[in-house]
Amino acid sequence: MSEPTQEEVVSIVSSIFDVREVTTTLEKMEFEISDLDFKQKFVSLAQRLEKMNLVCFINRSQGRLLIQINRLPPQRQGLKLIPKSWVPRILFAVVVSFVMIDGYYRTLSVNSIIRIGDPFDFAVLYTLSLVGILGVHEAGHIIAAKIHKLRTSWPYFIPGIPVYGIPTFGALIQSRSLTINRDILFDIAVAGPIAGLAIAIIVSFYGAYTSPVLDEATAASISDLHFEKLNDSILMKIALNAYGKGGPNTEVIMSPILFAAWLGFLITFLNLLPAWQLDGGHMARAIFGQKIHQFATYGSVGVLFLLNYQMMAMFILIFSIRNMSARPLDDISPLSKNRKLLYVGVIIIAILCAPLPASVWLK
Repeated sequence: MSEPTQEEVVSIVSSIFDVREVTTTLEKMEFEISDLDFKQKFVSLAQRLEKMNLVCFINRSQGRLLIQINRLPPQRQGLKLIPKSWVPRILFAVVVSFVMIDGYYRTLSVNSIIRIGDPFDFAVLYTLSLVGILGVHEAGHIIAAKIHKLRTSWPYFIPGIPVYGIPTFGALIQSRSLTINRDILFDIAVAGPIAGLAIAIIVSFYGAYTSPVLDEATAASISDLHFEKLNDSILMKIALNAYGKGGPNTEVIMSPILFAAWLGFLITFLNLLPAWQLDGGHMARAIFGQKIHQFATYGSVGVLFLLNYQMMAMFILIFSIRNMSARPLDDISPLSKNRKLLYVGVIIIAILCAPLPASVWLK
């Protein structure tokens, strides 16, 4: 495709906006517009220019609305050892293998205390549960992106450490389009955690059903018993209480499926923190702007330290220094009222998913 001329760009912008003045240089073009209702018009312009390898920003300066148009920087071509399309497939296969192995040995561990079933069968269910939570989470992002006509990569599943840790550190997608305004930034961010949470809740109830309970005396009599002392969330407690489990003077033996739900709630909580470029960070950036989002990131780091997730806190702190937040092309249009109300629900969900210390729960 040939590079668009300045005359063509002027024609495109003028067909959408009421242009007052045009300033051109070798690096950029700048348009002063008089349209007060510019939010949706700018979306149309940005999507149209992106196809021409151009990027536009809208700013307000001294009472004037200015649209700046630049060329998109050329994409870096790295060394390709394997086709790019195969990377997410290979990572997915590795994660599925790791989760299967982890589920098999987790079932063996529980069976050494009280038999819950065949290790291979539980490994399959565990894999469907955990990979399903992560996959649906990323599918939520992808569907929201497609609704807003943004292109994304396939999910990249991140392998973990099976048996001795957790088998996966989650998944992510890469945006292959520009984020145009705060509404789009918010929608794509919120869709993933809500979609994944729905699956995690379903898994938690089945996981609670499959998790046996020992009374305190029996638990104390087993000298080599290694209970996973994991802080429960409110949603986890609700699932256990639905089956009359998790009461005083008892110990719940967490089945692999219940552990998948626990991990799903933890991932949802972490993603909803208003920090850095996590999903919650994108939402906070869309609502409050860059400065408050920066303070929220440091506050989130403090919360993680209080909950004994020091490694995650340090990870966020280190990477946020390098790249704090995503800036939409239109950073002056406020987030819509309905999305602000939805964020109240997001805060409630984060509280329900938070791994609360044992001291919080009254016995």
